[in-house]
Amino acid sequence: MSTTTSNHSPLHQRSRTGVTTPMKIFFKALATLLTLALAAPFAAHAQQGFGPLDPSPPKDLTPEQVVTKMGEREAVFRDARDSYTFRQSVKIDGIDDDTGKVVGEYQQVTDIVFDKDGKRAEHVVFAPQNTIDNAGVTMSPTDFDEIEHRLPFILTTEDLPKYNVKYLGRQKIDDLDTYVFQAGPNKIQKNQHYFQGKVWVDQQDFEIVLVNGTTVPQVTRPGHEDLQPPFTTYYEQVDGKNWFPTYTKAEGVLHFAAQNGALSQDVHLRSVVKYTDYKQFRSTSRIIYNGEDITNKGSDNPNNTSPPAPAAPPK
Repeated sequence: MSTTTSNHSPLHQRSRTGVTTPMKIFFKALATLLTLALAAPFAAHAQQGFGPLDPSPPKDLTPEQVVTKMGEREAVFRDARDSYTFRQSVKIDGIDDDTGKVVGEYQQVTDIVFDKDGKRAEHVVFAPQNTIDNAGVTMSPTDFDEIEHRLPFILTTEDLPKYNVKYLGRQKIDDLDTYVFQAGPNKIQKNQHYFQGKVWVDQQDFEIVLVNGTTVPQVTRPGHEDLQPPFTTYYEQVDGKNWFPTYTKAEGVLHFAAQNGALSQDVHLRSVVKYTDYKQFRSTSRIIYNGEDITNKGSDNPNNTSPPAPAAPPK
């Protein structure tokens, strides 16, 4: 592995030829990346309460009806989350595989709040000096967009036409009964990115409780790679009604293709994103689902007990 020339302001990624490029995360070949994205995390999950996948259809519903209900409930959740403040903590480490030590790090803690006019605002509360370039990478706009939009994946009625959603079966995760779907873009639009992978939907609430996949498309052109590693996002029911993303972990190996006489380079990257301290800032207008007002259903019921989060992530 070659050593990247340090340059802290701003951060730049340099190959041996000195050409600057955005963050590049590549598993030798895109097919390998996708295979790992959809398979590797499950080896660990098998020890965390994942039952066997039952390919039988849903009871009393068609797969298409389940998808419709999911889209409706996800839209309810999206509107609910937009009324919450929370803290987002991002930590991305470059790892030296020879020593196992962190050689570079990007870290930022941001409070997602509302300003005096009731508009969403971001307040950075912790941002130490970025040293991720010491690992040979820098953050690209796609990486920041992924943190905001695809790691906390939501699949609403509005989003469904963009995706091909295939029913895979039923699976128990700890105490949760879920439906499992494969989701990917129907069509790749220019300058747009999408989620591709598996989605677990709670059979009772029809909301996403777990996702495992990757961002697509992946740019693989030598010297211009801009790729993201596979990730897993866990959701928890923090308000008695909706499932909120609380923890994401992604891990992969950066691969810089050989170019202009320079050797290829590999960098091991590990990232964790935590979403914590959810607090409702203001009540939304009435939430109507299936003809019923569920605005206060669940959180105001003293006898309500929230289901456990699926396959609890490491702390």
